[in-house]
Amino acid sequence: MTLYTQKDSNIRKTWLLFTLFLIVVIGFGWVFAQAYRSPGILYFAVIFSVFMNILAYWYSDKIVLSMARAKAIEKKDAPELYNIIENLAITAGLTMPKIYLVKEKQPNAFATGRDPKHAVVAVTEGLLEIMDRSELEGVLAHELSHVGNRDMLLSTAVVVLVGFISIASDIFMRSSLFGGFRRNDDREGGGAFFIIGIVLAILAPIAATLIQLAISRKREFLADTDGALLTRYPDGLASALEKISKTNIPMAVANNTTAHLWLANPFKGKGLSKLFMTHPPIEDRIKMLRGMKI
Repeated sequence: MTLYTQKDSNIRKTWLLFTLFLIVVIGFGWVFAQAYRSPGILYFAVIFSVFMNILAYWYSDKIVLSMARAKAIEKKDAPELYNIIENLAITAGLTMPKIYLVKEKQPNAFATGRDPKHAVVAVTEGLLEIMDRSELEGVLAHELSHVGNRDMLLSTAVVVLVGFISIASDIFMRSSLFGGFRRNDDREGGGAFFIIGIVLAILAPIAATLIQLAISRKREFLADTDGALLTRYPDGLASALEKISKTNIPMAVANNTTAHLWLANPFKGKGLSKLFMTHPPIEDRIKMLRGMKI
């Protein structure tokens, strides 16, 4: 069987994301520099965009693990979990990832890391409590498929880059509302650039979020498929997703920035969050898995 057909595609998408981010931030800086009549803003934007790209590449996984309050564990802490991941990694031809535990009762998991040699698989306490071995194998195979497809860096970097765009937009809006901008003479064009800046500040976070959603929804279907091929037992993951869909336990560490990294939507698609679901409907994922012929 051929696993991880999306590896090269995701590597290209990652570098495209970094390049796009560089262009967007410099563009933001130029517009804001014109609006405030301060060239220093543009210089800062160039330096900061380069810094953020470096941060996203080297440290985004550590940022995500810190946000999830995940703690590293060893084989003696969870021998069955360790053995399952080790066996799946050998079968998939992957380096054994580091294992982290999130002290949350909601059953869930995620993978992160800049490449397979620096991969991390994190699971919640709730996942270990309610899953049988075949279900746990299905979940872990799904996460290792993210590792094999090289989409962890792409998804994890989105956390840092989308978060920055939202913060930058918020800073501009607040500064404009509280007198940070002094209207220039219309002949200098300051007023026009200020209006453009407000439009960008409003639209940029929405566009960034839509990109985040598009990336995460597609990759979940791909990881489901590759995970099922790895275990040769699609019903394992399907059964695990059914159990997860029936739980309504909240997750204290859940937030909109990292929601797309988890196996299942940590917000459970309730209320307004359903409009911005980071995952395909869990029913569709189960139906796809149950329909697979292996």
